[in-house]
Amino acid sequence: MTTQNNNLTLKILIGVLGALLLILGIFTYKFYNEEKREKAILQQEKDLIESELGELITKYDNAIALNEVMDDHLLKEKQRVVVLLDSLKDYDANVALIARYRREVSKLKKERERLFKLADSLTTANAQLATDLDSTSTALSERIVFSDSLATQNNKLAEIVERGSALQASGIKAEGVRVRNSGKITTTSRSSRAEKVRVCFTLSPNKLTEKGDKELFVQVINPENNLIGDKVSVNFDDAVLTYSGRNKVFYENDALDVCVLVDTAEGELMKGNYVVNLFSGPRMISNTQFELK
Repeated sequence: MTTQNNNLTLKILIGVLGALLLILGIFTYKFYNEEKREKAILQQEKDLIESELGELITKYDNAIALNEVMDDHLLKEKQRVVVLLDSLKDYDANVALIARYRREVSKLKKERERLFKLADSLTTANAQLATDLDSTSTALSERIVFSDSLATQNNKLAEIVERGSALQASGIKAEGVRVRNSGKITTTSRSSRAEKVRVCFTLSPNKLTEKGDKELFVQVINPENNLIGDKVSVNFDDAVLTYSGRNKVFYENDALDVCVLVDTAEGELMKGNYVVNLFSGPRMISNTQFELK
């Protein structure tokens, strides 16, 4: 009986041990599959992050190719993405790695959106500036390029505004005149009767020009290629201008009719064609010709 009891107990123990081994095998297989599945999911997540980083690089490349406004900023941010992508490829996927890189991708996406919005706003501002300058007959022939900073861009825009704010003149006309004792001025086309030369023109309206006193200078060159009139020289920063006559006017950004009366000496007026140049400071803004018979 004792032997039979021992055999029975041994069989029970073997059965229990077999059951435990079976259960352990099942759990081991289950855990192995779960770990394998988890690794696959983590690898998929890693592949997805790599794909998103690759898309970010492509978007930066496209933006750099199409938008010259912020090349330097976009290139630096693109380099950050490239470095992050290269470092991600060197590591095996795990929960901590995925979480860290997911946070980095989120930051990079937000920075990309900020830079793209800034580039769009700057492009819009440049387009609006070009439209405003077109109304003053000054066209922007070159696209304004951001170099290293907004300070450089502002300097370029300031130069363009300065050109757009320059005085312009239209309808210039020159003729010989006589001044009667009463002060009345009459025109004449005969050199023998002309005493002076009158040059009249209209300053064009320009809202970009600073209001205030403006000095205008006239050169009148006779058929013998000699300057007539005052023959006075005035110095500017990088130029010297000798003029026949001048006039100072107060400009208020609206169209303004102006005349300059040029005194002449004996023998300066003769038959032939005369050349007239009109200057605002050292810059010639209009010219014309007239004839005395």
